Amino acid sequence: MKSRFLFALSLIMVLTMVLTACGPKATEEAVVVTEAPKFTAALITPNPLGDRSFIDAAARGIERANEELPVQADIIETQGVAEHEAALRSAIAQGYDIILPLAFDAELLFNIAAEFPDQKFASPSEVFAEELPDNLIAFIINVNESSFLAGLVAGSMTNTKIVGAVVGGDSPALNQFFYGYKQGVLEVCPDCQVLVSYLGFDFSNPTLGKETAVAQYDAGADIVFAIAGRSGEGVLAASQEYDLYSIGVDSNQDFVAPGHVIVSMIKRTDMTTFLPIEMVVDGTFQGGFKELGMADGAAGLSWDEGSTTFQDEGPADMVAKLGDTQALVDEYRGKILSGDYIVCDALVDPELTSDACAPLK
Repeated sequence: MKSRFLFALSLIMVLTMVLTACGPKATEEAVVVTEAPKFTAALITPNPLGDRSFIDAAARGIERANEELPVQADIIETQGVAEHEAALRSAIAQGYDIILPLAFDAELLFNIAAEFPDQKFASPSEVFAEELPDNLIAFIINVNESSFLAGLVAGSMTNTKIVGAVVGGDSPALNQFFYGYKQGVLEVCPDCQVLVSYLGFDFSNPTLGKETAVAQYDAGADIVFAIAGRSGEGVLAASQEYDLYSIGVDSNQDFVAPGHVIVSMIKRTDMTTFLPIEMVVDGTFQGGFKELGMADGAAGLSWDEGSTTFQDEGPADMVAKLGDTQALVDEYRGKILSGDYIVCDALVDPELTSDACAPLK
């Protein structure tokens, strides 16, 4: 019995070998070889993702780089300023071809860049200095003109002739938003009052943003511009709770409080995150400042991207104002881009001494 079992087993093994030899051979096409990316990049965030504004916009630039370029682009999240230096040094140690610290302290960035002169750095947002190290490129997205358009919207659609702005901090970069906005409001509504409140550079506190917006609504404002990162989400929430209106910032935030966010002022840090990575891939990276603005598509309004959220969700009396307001926006956009209308730029004129800025003091 045992010998029959062994014979049968041997026969099965022989048949298996014969059938395998006669069967189809594996083709080379069935073997998928994934080529390693040629370049690496890392975006380091100043605070966690999820602000649905400035930081999340930059993250979309990383997503685009991974989709369109031969790179492995990562996002390194920090919880705030205390973690920035450690995150920078960790990224350098990992050997990334380019590191993109977003909204980091200029002194820290310069010291690290000097310590590691062979490491390429790029800041997707403003760095305030007269000159930059050769291994650092810094993008400036001028938002005064697109903020002016947001001001035209507020000035055209306010019912109380009181509008406001909640600003993350009192600095030239953030005042570039505010004074452009204020000029737009007063251009179309000279007797309007424009309130402003600063949050002491607290960009991660929606509760503070909401409390500050509520104070402006209680003072009679019916439209408030949120210029405060994640803290600005509190402004949008307050507009919904008070059944009033707000303007979003940096990303399209119209959906955050639909029917209450009239429009959002777009600052495309996704573009300024993608571009320096592309420069490394193309071999065109060169340190220094690079300015972009509305003419380059780096700033604008959510309406430019086709957003109809307020039109679809807003109250009928406010929606009825959209046609004339959008026509006015298009008219002034043309004047600005042609050079026929000058918008205050508080980034280069923080003391508001120019002809465009002086009336806004």
